[in-house]
Amino acid sequence: MNKESGDRIVITGATGNVGTSLVRLLAEDERVGQVRGLARRIPDWSPEKTEWSAVDLGSGDADLTKEFEGATAVVHLAWAFQPTHDPAATWRTNVLGSMRVFEAVAAAKVPALVHASSVGAYSPGPKDRSVDESWPTHGWPDAAYCREKAYLERALDSFEYEHPEVRVVRMRPAFLFKRESASEQRRIFGGRLLPGPLARPELLPFMPDIPGLRVQALHTDDAAHAYRLALHSDVRGAFNLAAEPPVDAGLLGEMTGSRPMRLPRAAVRSAVAAAWNLRLLPASPHLFDAVLRLPLMDCSRARDELHWRPERTAVEVLEEFLEGLRQGAGADTEPLRGRKVG
Repeated sequence: MNKESGDRIVITGATGNVGTSLVRLLAEDERVGQVRGLARRIPDWSPEKTEWSAVDLGSGDADLTKEFEGATAVVHLAWAFQPTHDPAATWRTNVLGSMRVFEAVAAAKVPALVHASSVGAYSPGPKDRSVDESWPTHGWPDAAYCREKAYLERALDSFEYEHPEVRVVRMRPAFLFKRESASEQRRIFGGRLLPGPLARPELLPFMPDIPGLRVQALHTDDAAHAYRLALHSDVRGAFNLAAEPPVDAGLLGEMTGSRPMRLPRAAVRSAVAAAWNLRLLPASPHLFDAVLRLPLMDCSRARDELHWRPERTAVEVLEEFLEGLRQGAGADTEPLRGRKVG
């Protein structure tokens, strides 16, 4: 199929964790004629049917309307996690940049917008049962990541009201991991000098068991598959995405052969805050607070309406990711470049 006879999909943040998985999947999709990837730095990686544009959403200089002209759909994935000490900088890229994307989608008359929201958009919720997509999306206001994701949920509420002709889909995945994302996520959350080889079971005398530390995980490729299904389906609204089982200290202890040890939340939070204030740890204590309060998600809607099911369990996801950490795994794009430390 030539590119004129299939869908034309534009992806922002196309060289990141989800972007690389989705580009690869759509390049193999016979219903897709062309994929245009937008990224701050054009990679050497050139999948079939894929073209690249250098675009920095934080600068506001790009003509996004021109980039989106003729598109069947725009998938908005671009996101900056750092600098966590400068929330104004992430706000410019994540919120103001996203607003420019939404405005350009309307101006270019793109029929569909698929937006990467997150479990982080949800208000604090239960850990002993799962919630559906109707759970409030006000985030945890102290954490910039959650605050920005929640703000964009409100922005999309207004966008949908003003542009009912655009089919808007909001994906709310759990924590996303794959082998190729290991080095990037180590840099984002653990720091550039954190040795990946330390992620070995024999080096963990015990597994920290912190009240509230029960979350969900998902393989990035499984999330990308849900995005592809949404592109080819006539669906609207939000979809929770997560794999089973939920991840807690007990499960991690079984995986690593380590004994769970209960630790006070306040003590761990103080240690994280001290490391963050000293700029030894990129992940902020505010994000730590948010993680302990995130609800578990019910993914029935994605299963029933998208006919989506993850192919990998949360255990398989984490095993692959930890192996990637130990090996310094990465991919041939600037955000995912591999690097082994230690």
